Amino acid sequence: MLNCALIYIFHGDDDFQRAEQIKALRAGMGDPQFAELNTTTLDGRALPLGELRHHADAIPFLSDKRLVLVEGMLARFDPRRKASDEGEDAEEEPNPELKQQLLEYLSNVPPTTQLVFVESKKLAANNAALKFAEKDKKHAQVKLFAAPPADQLSDWVIDRIEQKGGAIDFSAANDLALAIGSDLRALDNEIEKLIVFKNGEPIRRDDVRMLVASAQESNIFELVDALGQKKTQRALELLHEQLRHNANEFYLLTMITRQYRLLLQVRDLSTRGMQTDVIQKQLGLHPFVARKIADQARHYSVAQLEGVMNKLLEVDVSLKTSRLEPTLALDLLVIDLTTK
Repeated sequence: MLNCALIYIFHGDDDFQRAEQIKALRAGMGDPQFAELNTTTLDGRALPLGELRHHADAIPFLSDKRLVLVEGMLARFDPRRKASDEGEDAEEEPNPELKQQLLEYLSNVPPTTQLVFVESKKLAANNAALKFAEKDKKHAQVKLFAAPPADQLSDWVIDRIEQKGGAIDFSAANDLALAIGSDLRALDNEIEKLIVFKNGEPIRRDDVRMLVASAQESNIFELVDALGQKKTQRALELLHEQLRHNANEFYLLTMITRQYRLLLQVRDLSTRGMQTDVIQKQLGLHPFVARKIADQARHYSVAQLEGVMNKLLEVDVSLKTSRLEPTLALDLLVIDLTTK
């Protein structure tokens, strides 16, 4: 159990699960009013040992323990690569004096203090603090926080929903994982919305498509706006914003293709004299979506949209036959659509 340890090393780039673990430690501090008084967060990137000891050695105030969070200190002890005189790479030990002082102190942390080292990246396997923790598992615990791999993301969604007292079909969990990607904080936000929406009933694929797709559609609308207005830089920024949030490249291409298919249908029908409200009913669109697509469709002729659909088909084939790296393929698509 975590609360048996005195020293914790939380490292890895999954800030969501790491924050959840820290939240659990805070909750274990008892009365929130006194817990706050006995919790200290320190920036460890340039922290001297004396200041760390000052806070960690302090006596708890009206409580039986203190919680001291130190962010970014242990990365200072990751070995670095340096070219030797012989021209070969060799490991260089940074901050050797501070490292030794810290290791000596870790054996003398007061039993009333929970000392937590928080690192936003995975530490090197030969980091001195990790080696210390490996030797003293009774008083130190290491936890690596990494988002689950893509093929396990659906299982994470199912487990998370069950923890919150909900239920979801596997196919719906898979759709949700595919739509959001490995951004666990964003996934958790969507899970919360779906659970509240279903109010105790199992979450189905249609629920995911209705609630989650609406948020994704808004982003795709903006991207397609930039494409239609030939704003290359803005379109690339919007695309990479989605990719930074771990959106799947194939999913993005599917959403963009769906949007242009609707644009073609709406433009074709409007060219034949059909009004937007009639088009909306014929295509089964939400009134807002129909108006938005009708506005975007005015940037194109039917022939231009047919050309875009052919281009999207080419990119889809390239991705599925692995002729192009997915992100590069989408970048080239954006450039092609905004410069021709």
